[in-house]
Amino acid sequence: MTEHPSGPVLAGCVIAVTADRRFKELAAALERRGATVEHAPALEVVPHLDDESLVESTRAILANPPDVVVATTGIGFRGWIEAADAVGLADELLDVLGAARLIARGPKARGAIEAAGLTADWVATSETAAEIQQFLLAEGVAGLRIAVQHHGSGADGLDEAFAEAGAIVAGVVVYSWGPSDPDVLAASVRKTADGLVDAVVFTSAPGVVAWLATASDEDLVAIRRHNLAGRLVLATVGPVTAAPLEDAGLQPLVPTRWRLGAVVRELVTHYAGQAPIETVAGPLSVRARGAVLDGRALELTPAGAVILGELAAARGAVVSRERIQALLPGSSSDGHAVETAIARLRETCGSKDVVRTVVKRGYALSLAPAP
Repeated sequence: MTEHPSGPVLAGCVIAVTADRRFKELAAALERRGATVEHAPALEVVPHLDDESLVESTRAILANPPDVVVATTGIGFRGWIEAADAVGLADELLDVLGAARLIARGPKARGAIEAAGLTADWVATSETAAEIQQFLLAEGVAGLRIAVQHHGSGADGLDEAFAEAGAIVAGVVVYSWGPSDPDVLAASVRKTADGLVDAVVFTSAPGVVAWLATASDEDLVAIRRHNLAGRLVLATVGPVTAAPLEDAGLQPLVPTRWRLGAVVRELVTHYAGQAPIETVAGPLSVRARGAVLDGRALELTPAGAVILGELAAARGAVVSRERIQALLPGSSSDGHAVETAIARLRETCGSKDVVRTVVKRGYALSLAPAP
């Protein structure tokens, strides 16, 4: 486990994961580093392995073997072989694929090709359909038979582009994206807008689009404010996934290597780079719903989390009683409510000195003396 002056790097962080596939693997990696993970899938994979249309597409390709086969995803290419195997066509399909020129949209598709005992002839380094389109059109596709294994959102215009260039194109739909639980997704987006989430992890561009579509205009304004202020991290697996966020005026975190493990490392690096506030009670790191003080995760009330966040943002400067009172739930004008909230916060922190009272002005964090 990665350590930090305030404990495990992701301790106290609430991270929403929008992925359906490989959620458990990703969640386990984040939880090992101290995060609290919430699952809010934006989209779910809907397999077409038992779909008669997939079998018909496969039979048509076997009857008219393609010159080029484009594999856009690892899960799709593997699923295609599995579906063919279920109806006794796997050996024949592998023979046809082995005789064709195999084009992979990135290392995952290449891995699936190799797992089937085949060899990819060319791999798009950018993992985009646009690079495949540019590569094949530059070589010329007129008169060629091209089979395109679609990913969940279609073929990104490959079918149309190749057909317009004179190719005979056959599309293969192995799976598609379907709606997730809309209530779960909407609740997660609202929490993010309310500042109750530290980071959101995205693993596909369609998932980002679905997530953004769930947010209201007011939600997006708040999410953009949290993100641009550095209080909300939007982590993605690569530039293709990040593009819809950037189009919405958001600043995503994009790893240099487009893998789930790289996303976890990028999050760890991001939070490790945030130096804790040195208080008289030890180093303090404030998160969306809690904090870590001197290596100990604090279980704060919602009011305590908001107050501590405000005090931490002030970095030792005074926060007025009026400002703190405005942060408390309800509209009570009772001054004792502020004193009670501060007393509870000090008790949770385990230190009476970590929040100091500035007479007739307000409250401030007690910072450790400079060395």
